[in-house]
Amino acid sequence: MPEAGCDRIMAQAAGPRFGIMTAPSQVAYRDVLAVWRQADAIPQIEHAWLFDHLMPIGGDPNGPTLEGWTLLAALAAQTERLRLGVLVTSNRFRPPAVLAKIAATVDVISAGRLEFGIGAGSRPGHALARREYAAHGLPFHDGVHAVESLSEACTVIRRLWTEAEPFDFEGAHLHLTQAFCNPKPVQRPHPPILIGGRSTATLRVVARHADLWNIPGGDIEDAVSRSRLLDRICAEIGRDPSSITRSIVLSVSYDDPGSTRAAVAEAIDAGFAHIVLALAAPYPANAARWVADVVIGPAAV
Repeated sequence: MPEAGCDRIMAQAAGPRFGIMTAPSQVAYRDVLAVWRQADAIPQIEHAWLFDHLMPIGGDPNGPTLEGWTLLAALAAQTERLRLGVLVTSNRFRPPAVLAKIAATVDVISAGRLEFGIGAGSRPGHALARREYAAHGLPFHDGVHAVESLSEACTVIRRLWTEAEPFDFEGAHLHLTQAFCNPKPVQRPHPPILIGGRSTATLRVVARHADLWNIPGGDIEDAVSRSRLLDRICAEIGRDPSSITRSIVLSVSYDDPGSTRAAVAEAIDAGFAHIVLALAAPYPANAARWVADVVIGPAAV
């Protein structure tokens, strides 16, 4: 279970934390970089995120998609203040011990600004997401396997970040011999862990391993229902539900920013203290400044 010392996560009582998400698909690197650099200079925007897909899941199916963790490392080197992460890493794409090394490297590059997002992986019914696996020679296991693997991955990744000596691990799906990670992440005891998902099985993993829980937005009633379920699961295992920050992704409407502001207000009223504003490409001019002035500013009043 996460250590109480992960005090980098702002308490919900401190008010909502706003961030942006720029899906690195159907867009050029220079355009994503421009948005992140501008956001880095805007205090109201505290965090920034990419997604983790290897091929487009919208628009031209053969269009460009940049690999999330490679891009995150580049953006970490080009920014100074933003907390940053991948929302969320697919545990199906990379062996967990390799992912722990990648994430530790990004935390070093960013001087301790990583927020580690992870999830079970793409939904099996999403055809454009499902094709990524065959196209890259990756197995696509059933949901039970995916969630069990996620739990084992969270255990191993935390141990690699915190344990001073090599260790062996024998799980149902993961087997490691003399596993070790050096250098460790900058953050102590480790970068905050954000787990995304909504299924009951995934929420059980959240309750045991996460500092933050994220759900894609849109249906606030569903998000609230899932949040209450997470409360109950935490109570079952003896964890304080308030120790898990509630995070939600909300799409930004450039044409109707009032609807975005209303969705933000509803999410905050429902107890979501970590707000991720998803920006669709192509981005408007000065996109980060526009979001801060038109969406975040009014919501923070």
